[in-house]
Amino acid sequence: MRSLFLSLADDENMGAKAKKALKKNMKKVAASASSSQLPLPQNPKPSADFLPLEGGPARKAPVTTPPLQNKATVLYIGRIPHGFYETEIEAFFSQFGTVKRVRVARNKKTGKSKHFGFIQFEDPEVAEIAAGAMNDYLLMEHMLKVHVIEPENVKPNLWRGFKCNFKPVDSVQIERRQLNKERTLEEHRKMLQKIVKKDQKRRKRIEAAGIEYECPELVGNTQPVPKRIKFSEED
Repeated sequence: MRSLFLSLADDENMGAKAKKALKKNMKKVAASASSSQLPLPQNPKPSADFLPLEGGPARKAPVTTPPLQNKATVLYIGRIPHGFYETEIEAFFSQFGTVKRVRVARNKKTGKSKHFGFIQFEDPEVAEIAAGAMNDYLLMEHMLKVHVIEPENVKPNLWRGFKCNFKPVDSVQIERRQLNKERTLEEHRKMLQKIVKKDQKRRKRIEAAGIEYECPELVGNTQPVPKRIKFSEED
């Protein structure tokens, strides 16, 4: 019996020693694992997209912006030949695509073309193709100049009155009506006074130039009555 108790006590002592040894081994493994981890930097720097081959600081990759969408639909047309006006321009450029409106710059008094104009397409891609195809195009002995106008450079009053058919002003007819209109006696006297003043100034300029010239006398300056007189009720 005594030997049995001694063997049981030895087994308990061995179990306690094994447990202590196991705990020590676990502590060593945990310490070695913690020491094997790399320390984290206190102020981490942003990682570079790529590193140079031979040392040097890291560089960031260039930021690529998406291409801007083309929205320009208005074209400038320069060196327009005589006879190539709104109707002809619209018919000619309609082969590229749908034309919205056309305007040719004209003189306000005579109505003659200033040899440049503008055209607008519905599709921006069509406008770009037309500008590339028609720039430096020889037409009726004129080299056309065509380029795209950016939307921010298009003036708001560019298309004002583009549909109106321009009627040139007949300046000769206006002057004829002005001279042949009926005048009162007072209006006729004022007109004669202006004529006399202009004649005096002309005589002085001739004398100042040292030219010996006898200017003819004005006929009718002493007679203030015109051929056609509009009498007022007071007269």
